[in-house]
Amino acid sequence: MTLLQPPAAVTYLIRDLPSDERPRERLMKYGAANLSNAELLAIIWRTGSSGKERESVLSMAQRALSHFGSLAGLAKANITELSALNGIGAVKAIEVMAAIELGRRLAVAVPEERPVIHSPREVVNLVHSEMALLDQEELWLLLLNSKNQVLAIRRTYRGTINASSVRVAELFRAAIRENAVSVIIVHNHPSGDPTPSPEDVRVTSEAFRAGELLDVAVLDHIIVGAGRDRYVSMKERGLGFTA
Repeated sequence: MTLLQPPAAVTYLIRDLPSDERPRERLMKYGAANLSNAELLAIIWRTGSSGKERESVLSMAQRALSHFGSLAGLAKANITELSALNGIGAVKAIEVMAAIELGRRLAVAVPEERPVIHSPREVVNLVHSEMALLDQEELWLLLLNSKNQVLAIRRTYRGTINASSVRVAELFRAAIRENAVSVIIVHNHPSGDPTPSPEDVRVTSEAFRAGELLDVAVLDHIIVGAGRDRYVSMKERGLGFTA
């Protein structure tokens, strides 16, 4: 009697899709700008899942974007959160995180295309799409050159932001390393209310004084709330910016 052999595990490759649905071919024909986020993600991942719950790579990419709500939501996920999704795993999580980080770096890599900051509103426009999705407080540091161009954005702290948790030396380390002339501190209030707390004022005051000593000007500390119109510039309110 001949025993039936179980079917070999199938891995869904991009080349297994119909030709008019293959993201690589569509990119070559129409250009990367005309592909959806899911198609671009599928190109990075190349293969779908195998086994009992087989899934095409394009379907997997669409599911990941849906799970995190958007590309911005996917971008803020960590390796553990990404690899926990069925079929993704650590390798695919690392691949997408590397691609997203390259995109972030490219955004500020070309001098003539670097964002220039003239006002708190421009800071909010730059960071709000990501910060609005955060479920914890995070403190980011915008590093600026002498022309107020953004050299880099560094995520410095995650969790409750207060004077005891924020180490001023750590706050300025990236600025000194990258020869930033000035910095802007930004953090979010997940509650949606950007009203500064006494701790926010203390953090601002300590950072301002340290910046004077280190010759790195702290231009502002901006608290981001739920909407683009809900933010507070500590500098405009004169909170913490005294010697």
